[in-house]
Amino acid sequence: MMKILQKLILPALIFLAVFIIYKFYFTGGIGLGSFDDFDPNNSAVKEIRVKLLIERGTELQGEEISFFTSDKNGRVVKVSGTFELPDGFKSAREVLLRGHLTQSSFHAHEVLID
Repeated sequence: MMKILQKLILPALIFLAVFIIYKFYFTGGIGLGSFDDFDPNNSAVKEIRVKLLIERGTELQGEEISFFTSDKNGRVVKVSGTFELPDGFKSAREVLLRGHLTQSSFHAHEVLID
């Protein structure tokens, strides 16, 4: 009985390691991200998945577009930038933003819909 148990431990640990790597690295965590993970003093472009608050409206001022989003903690942040809105934007529930957090808003370089 003990030898059978010993033979099952290593494959189980390997399976667990592969599952954890797949779940968190390759799928990217699929859930909403947090704006708390961003440093407002760092202008490095990072990705975040957020809930789109389309009911708060979308503004166009010159070439700059702005709208509101909410992260997994419920923090509401205004997103602005000079980018093209993807097809189906107004019917999307979540969007993927690429950009950086500033002191007053999130400056997006790109907005994507899965």
